[in-house]
Amino acid sequence: MASGFFAILDDIGALMDDIAVTSKLATKKTAGILGDDLAVNAEKATGFLSSRELPVLWAITKGSFINKLIILPIIFLLNYFFPEAIKVILVLGGVYLAYEGMEKIVEFLFHRDKTSEEVIAESTLEEEEVNSEKSKISSAIKTDFILSLEIVIIALGTVIEKQHPLLTQIIVVTIVAFIATVGVYGIVALIVRMDDAGFFLMRKANNKGFFSGLGQFLIKALPIVIKILGVVGTIALLLVSGGIFLHNIDYIHHLIPENISPTIAEFGLGVVFGSVAVLVMTIGKKLISLVKK
Repeated sequence: MASGFFAILDDIGALMDDIAVTSKLATKKTAGILGDDLAVNAEKATGFLSSRELPVLWAITKGSFINKLIILPIIFLLNYFFPEAIKVILVLGGVYLAYEGMEKIVEFLFHRDKTSEEVIAESTLEEEEVNSEKSKISSAIKTDFILSLEIVIIALGTVIEKQHPLLTQIIVVTIVAFIATVGVYGIVALIVRMDDAGFFLMRKANNKGFFSGLGQFLIKALPIVIKILGVVGTIALLLVSGGIFLHNIDYIHHLIPENISPTIAEFGLGVVFGSVAVLVMTIGKKLISLVKK
C-alpha cells in the first residue's frame, strides 16, 4: 500500500518536472511573439487620459483572459480532431494583423490631418470619448486574440515535438498562455504609468537630487517611449503576419529565394498582404456606402 502511494507521488513528481521543463522551453520559443505582443498592446493601451489608462488596460487584460479561455479548448479540440484547420485559422488571423498594420501606415501617410481633427472634435464630447475608448479597447482585444492564437499554437507545437502525453500538453500550453497575459500587460501597466512614477519621485525628493532628476527623466521619456512603441507595434504586426504567411503557406514558402533574410521576407509579405487587405476593405466600404445611398 505504501509503495503504491510513493509510486503515485513519484509519477506526480515526474509530471511536474516535465511540465516545468517543457513550459520553460515553450516560453522561450514564444519569446519573439511575446515581444511583438508587448509592443502592439503597449501602443494600443496609450493615448487616453491619465485617469483612464489603467481602467482601459484592465478592460483589455480581462478581454485577453477571455480570449485565452476561448482559444485553448478550441485549439486542443481542433488539434485532436482536425489539425489542418489550425493553419487556415492562423492565415486568416495573419490577414487581419497585416490589415491592421498597413491601415496604421496609410492613416499616418494620408490621413494625419483628418485624424487630428477627429481627435480634437472627440475631446469636446463626452459621449464620443466613451465610444472612442470602447472602440480602441475592442480593437486591442481583437488583435490580442490573433496574437494569443499564435502563442498558443507555437506552445502546442513545442509540446507535440517532445511527444508529451495529452495532460502535459494541456497544462503546459495553458500555463504559457496565461503567463503571456500577466507578463505582457504587467509590463504595459508599468510603461503607461511612467509619468505618475516620475511625479511621485519628484514630490518625495522635493524636486532636488538624483531621484528628482530620475522622475523628470521618466516624465520626459514617456511620450518618446509611446512613439517608439507605436512604430515598433506597427512593424510587429507586419512581421508577425508575414511570418504566419511564410511558414504556413507552402507556395509562398517555396516562392521566397533562400538568400533573402527571413525578417525582410516576413515584413515584405506583411506589407503586400496588408496593402491588398486595406484596398479590398476600402473598396468594400465605398460600395456599401453607395448601396446605402
